Amino acid sequence: MRYSEFWDLVDDVFGPRMGRTLTQDQVLGALGDRTSVQALDDGEDPRTVWRALCDAMEVPPAERWGSVHRAPRPR
Repeated sequence: MRYSEFWDLVDDVFGPRMGRTLTQDQVLGALGDRTSVQALDDGEDPRTVWRALCDAMEVPPAERWGSVHRAPRPR
């Protein structure tokens, strides 16, 4: 995963404002008690950071890869 893909997913799954707030403020134990931004700045793989953020925020697996990859919801 590229950094740009990480940020696109953050915006898509959490919304631009909430997503940016989460990545800056939410401390994640799975990332050594760092925020997503801190982990990325320290060179952590964006995919690892994404998984840790989704786990912490209890994002269902079917919704983790953004609206482009989501199956349509039944009516």
